[in-house]
Amino acid sequence: MGDRSVYPASREPARRCAAAWLAVAAALLAAPFAHAALPIDHIKLPPGFHIEVLSADVPGAREMTLSGSGTLLYAGSIGGDVYALELKDGKVIKRHIVASGLTMPVGVAWRNGALYVSAVSSIVRLDDIDRHLDDPPKAVVVTDSLPGERHHGWKFIAFGPDGKLYVPQGAPCNVCLPASDPQREHFAMIGRMDPDGSHYETIARGVRNTVGFAWHPQTHELWFTDNGRDMLGDDIPDDKLNRLAHVGEDFGFPYCHGGNVADPEFGAGHPCSGFTPPVLKLGAHVASLGMRFYTGSMFPADYKNSIFIAEHGSWNRSKKAGYRVVRVSANSDGTNAHQQVFAQGWLDSDQTQWGRPADVLPLPDGSLLISDDYAGAIYRVTYSK
Repeated sequence: MGDRSVYPASREPARRCAAAWLAVAAALLAAPFAHAALPIDHIKLPPGFHIEVLSADVPGAREMTLSGSGTLLYAGSIGGDVYALELKDGKVIKRHIVASGLTMPVGVAWRNGALYVSAVSSIVRLDDIDRHLDDPPKAVVVTDSLPGERHHGWKFIAFGPDGKLYVPQGAPCNVCLPASDPQREHFAMIGRMDPDGSHYETIARGVRNTVGFAWHPQTHELWFTDNGRDMLGDDIPDDKLNRLAHVGEDFGFPYCHGGNVADPEFGAGHPCSGFTPPVLKLGAHVASLGMRFYTGSMFPADYKNSIFIAEHGSWNRSKKAGYRVVRVSANSDGTNAHQQVFAQGWLDSDQTQWGRPADVLPLPDGSLLISDDYAGAIYRVTYSK
C-alpha cells in the first residue's frame, strides 16, 4: 500500500507530520546504546526492592520473551538484530546474536522451540532456536503480507491462551483515517493469526498503537496499552490501558482519544460514548509500551496480578513525562483501577534522560526484567525484606 492510498491529497499535513515524527524518533534513538557505567543508583524503587544491570550489551533492546525452560532470554531490538542471553542464577553467562539485518525486529515470541520475530511487513520464525544459538537457523517466513509502513509499523507480538499469534498494526500517522482502510481492518487494530500465518483476523479496532499486551491470569482476557495522539498540547490526550472483553470492540481511534477527547478533525458524529472506555488513563505522552501481569512470588503479596507498564517517555512535550515503570492494580473486570510509580530515575532533574524503559518481563524466580532501548540494557529488579 503506497503513500498515496494512505494519505490522499487532503492528508498532506498528516504526511508532513509523519516525516517530522520519524525524524524526531530517529534522533531520540541515535543515542549511545552502551555506557561504561549506567547510573542505576539514580533509579528509585519502593522499600525492599533492588535493581541491577543484567546486561548492558543489548543495543536497542525492546520486547523480551523466555524459552520454555526459562533459562534463555530473547530480546528484539529497534535496530536489525535479535539477541539471546543465557541465564543462570539471575546472571547472563553468554550473549548471542541469533538474527540480524531485519527491519526493526522489536517483537519476539517463543512457542514450541521456535522463536517468532516481527519485522514490520513480515513475521519470521527461527526453528529449534534454543539448540542453535551459535549457528542460528535460516529464518522461515510465516507471513510477508503485513503493511510495510514504518510509522507505528514495528510490532509487539505474543501468543495468546488460544494458541494464536497476536499481531497489531499501528496507525500509519499521528492521526488519520486511511482512505483505503475506512473500516480500520488493516491499520489501528489488533489482529491474530494461526502460528503458520493463516487465518489472520481483526479482533479490535480503533487502537492507535499498542506496543504491549498480555492476558489476565484469571479471566484470560486481553489487556493492552495504547499510545495517544500527539499535537493537542502537553496534557491531552492520555495514553490508555484497555481491556478487550469480547472480539470486535472499538476503542475509538481516530474519532476519540484517551476515552474522552473528541478529535478536532474526525470526531464529529462519533461521540466518545460510542466506544469502549479505557480501564485507566495513564497520562499524556508518557508512551506506555510493554506491559505484563505479575504472577510471581518474590514480590509482596499485594503485587499479585498487578500490571507493570514500561513508560518509554515523551518526545514532544514541553516538560518531559514518562521514562519510568508504573504498577497498576485493578479488579479482574477492570474496575477500581489505579496506578503508582514503581521505578523512576531514567529522567534526571535537568530533563535529560539516560535511559528509556521499553518492556517488562517477570522471570520464573519472581524477579522483574526491564529493557531499555536507549541505554541498550536490560535490568533485573529483585525484592528482599
